[in-house]
Amino acid sequence: MKKIALHWQIMIGMLLGIVFGFIMTTISSGKEFTGNWIAPFGTIFVNLLKLIAVPLILASLIKGISDLKDISKFKTIGGRTIVIYIITTIIAITIGLLIVNITKPGDGITPETIEKLTREYAGNEKISKRIADANTQKQSGPLQFVVDMVPQNAVKAMSDNKMMLQVIFFAIFLGISMLLIREDQSKPLKNFFDSLNEVVLKMVDLIMLTAPYAVFALLANVVVTSDDPDILLALLRYALVVVAGLLLMIVFYCILVSVITKKSPFWFLKQISPAQLLAFSTSSSAATLPVTMERVEEHIGVDKEVSSFVLPVGATINMDGTSLYQAVASVFIMQVLWPEGLTFSNQITIVLTALLASIGSAAVPGAGMVMLVIVLEAIGFPSDKLPIGLALIFAVDRPLDMMRTVINVTGDATVSMIVAKSVGKLGDPKVKEWDDNYKEAK
Repeated sequence: MKKIALHWQIMIGMLLGIVFGFIMTTISSGKEFTGNWIAPFGTIFVNLLKLIAVPLILASLIKGISDLKDISKFKTIGGRTIVIYIITTIIAITIGLLIVNITKPGDGITPETIEKLTREYAGNEKISKRIADANTQKQSGPLQFVVDMVPQNAVKAMSDNKMMLQVIFFAIFLGISMLLIREDQSKPLKNFFDSLNEVVLKMVDLIMLTAPYAVFALLANVVVTSDDPDILLALLRYALVVVAGLLLMIVFYCILVSVITKKSPFWFLKQISPAQLLAFSTSSSAATLPVTMERVEEHIGVDKEVSSFVLPVGATINMDGTSLYQAVASVFIMQVLWPEGLTFSNQITIVLTALLASIGSAAVPGAGMVMLVIVLEAIGFPSDKLPIGLALIFAVDRPLDMMRTVINVTGDATVSMIVAKSVGKLGDPKVKEWDDNYKEAK
């Protein structure tokens, strides 16, 4: 498979994994075999990506800031990044609301389907946990997410990928402090992080050698653990509305790339496709982050000064796909269970709440449903119907989670290109292969 481009290798692995998974569902012990002997390889791959996420963010961000030589440049990059992320998120939510109000997927759900879904999922342990997590997050003060950004212990923050914003804060603080001391004093530390950055990027190259086999394992496990096909069919119309909205976001990103950066959107999608396919397989922007950074820097040509800030921040606060999903899912649930709540003011509240919820949400699988609970409670959705509402969409949440993560990652890459273009930091790609120095190392 060496001569085949990486994105095709991953695509082949995904297709074979899906076929293998369906075959295993027809065998009595297939699910157990896949769980015991296939799924662990996918888990190991995701763990490897998570393993290097914090070192990569730390090294890349500190290197990027220390290379600036001028703090005002960081202010410019940071300000533009946050503004563009907010704009794209609002557009994603608006697209979601428009498409769900036009198509009205909730009208196709029968009382029998509602009863079956309620019986199947309303008491589900995962749904109860999502509601509890959302209540905990909702009870926090309006500035709690700012408080949570500042770590009490930098080492502890680096030990947990869920504390990514704290790692980013520490890296920015350290990088700026390095700019404020004499160059001869900061140079040893800068050299260390420059070297660490190169080593971690080489680790990304090595891990990606196993990507085709890993996505085979991940997709096979998704298929064998999927829910009742009859229920999935009943929710097909809702799922298709979400997918249509996500595809419109891809079109939107392609227009931005073409108009603002003057790059071919097809070339852009080709370069970022390995990160997109991994996002689909892992359902985690954070796990995909090392690959996203490698593709954006080496294959698209975004300078590290920009990518090292834009992409880690985007992986934690920019969730266009998830925000679009909030809009579609919340209106869909209201169409089925609470049609009288479909007022204009409630839909404006959905826009604002989904925007704010996306900032504080973790870049991990299942975070979208926690955000959805916050959105529904913000518009006064009846609490007794909340478990039923989540049960309505729970069966198709995992495949839709996979798809919306693709949009999250694509949005991060698009914004990094726009910011880089605006500050003159979008250059030519400089691809590095895993075996560039293999002969010297032998």
